[in-house]
Amino acid sequence: MPRRLALDPTDWKILKHLQESGRMTNVELANRVGLSPPPCLRRVQALEEAGVIRAYRAVLDPAKLGFEVMLFALVGLKSQAEAELEAFESRARQWPQVRECHAISGEADFILKCIAADLPAMQEFVIKQLTAQPNVEHVKTMLILRESKYEPGVPIA
Repeated sequence: MPRRLALDPTDWKILKHLQESGRMTNVELANRVGLSPPPCLRRVQALEEAGVIRAYRAVLDPAKLGFEVMLFALVGLKSQAEAELEAFESRARQWPQVRECHAISGEADFILKCIAADLPAMQEFVIKQLTAQPNVEHVKTMLILRESKYEPGVPIA
């Protein structure tokens, strides 16, 4: 397990503000956290280099882009051998419909969050690609009816 970084209160403030709005300028961020721009930028760069800040992204509205169907899929494999788990993870990374893939414990080996334009497209993906994999034993899908909360990241006070 990776060692946890020692962050000071200013680092936490930087992370909180960037997590809320990763598009703000360094000058705006520096003002919010009480630093001048050069040391603020150095801290952000150090957080990026340490891997604490993994990426910057725009959050898109799926429905406005024509993606109307989302579901969770619980996937059980025929074998839990490490090679089989890695092979499935590798395949899941290649499917554009799979937006998240998590190895889990319990009744399944993985939970996937999938998105498609419509129900026929999702059905085609589930039947012709996901369940058709040679190491997949069972798939249980749960259609997402409504997203009540979407807050990626970590809870920073």
